Amino acid sequence: MTSTTEIVLPSKVEPSGLQVRARRLPAPANGQVVLRMDATGVSFAEQQMRRGKYYDQPSFPFVPGYDVVGTVTAVGPDVDAGLIGQRFAAVIKIGGWASHLLVEAADLVPVPSSVPAAAAETVAVNGITAWQMLHRSATVRPGGTVVVLGANGGVGSLLVQLALHAGLSVIGTASPRHHAALRELGVTPVDYRDPDQMYRQIREHAPAGVDAVFDHVGGPRLADSWRLLRRGGTLVSYGTAATKNDEGNSQLPVLMSFARLVVWNLLPNGRRANFYNFWAGRRFGIEGFRRRLREDLTQILRLVADGAVVPQIAAQFPLSDAAAALTLAESRTVSGKVVIVR
Repeated sequence: MTSTTEIVLPSKVEPSGLQVRARRLPAPANGQVVLRMDATGVSFAEQQMRRGKYYDQPSFPFVPGYDVVGTVTAVGPDVDAGLIGQRFAAVIKIGGWASHLLVEAADLVPVPSSVPAAAAETVAVNGITAWQMLHRSATVRPGGTVVVLGANGGVGSLLVQLALHAGLSVIGTASPRHHAALRELGVTPVDYRDPDQMYRQIREHAPAGVDAVFDHVGGPRLADSWRLLRRGGTLVSYGTAATKNDEGNSQLPVLMSFARLVVWNLLPNGRRANFYNFWAGRRFGIEGFRRRLREDLTQILRLVADGAVVPQIAAQFPLSDAAAALTLAESRTVSGKVVIVR
């Protein structure tokens, strides 16, 4: 049997309240593998989970970790033994903050040997999210203009690069300390600290409207993002960061945003509004969901291997310092994703 060290989220706690647990993993069952974690990360999901605010998180206690990159060390029945020793990425929602974990073999996506584990981890769930929102939800034609709120964040930094790679002009919001880096990429930066001024500046940069807005903030200002669209444009809402510290029902902000988008889609103005949910495709069949995930992440990893997309790694911490990793990720002072390594 394999021993594992896990970081446990016991309840609604500060990052310092995370607990370390050592235990024996059961042998992999049919269709499972044992994955030795090489890299995992801190996304907005884990930040919300520690507050008990993530939309459909499990009951406490549990091991967080939305995605993972690791090496297969053992396989269960009906799994190809040739997978042992190979590196894969997987999106699992929980369980990634562990030295070893059990993963369904069907959820594994091969990682090119030229892509380091931390780089692959940075573009796992964030890269799939960015790719699907840009190419499956918004489908903006080359030459169009898009707005990315939080252009220096884990998802936003990848959205920016993918949009530029697709031949789009990008207006990105961020604090001023990140503007130089955004300009270097070819992004038009806008300060997000004053929302009124932010939306005013975006309209000045695109007076005829934009083709898509990618909004992870939600809340009352979602309507301002909607108003930025030209006829034929698409609003993609994929979070409710504006209400992350609010008390009360964690599902209510999501449901309110979804209801607002439904109403907007009924208006006869040629604009569309989508609520992006990473897991929504599962309701149409797990195999189709896995196929799309595999296709999209493979595309992202190929772009990373080719140098067309550069993962933005904010910092790396060992698993034992998961609390420090979570604290830094929540500080809103970094660009890119905070990564946890073995």
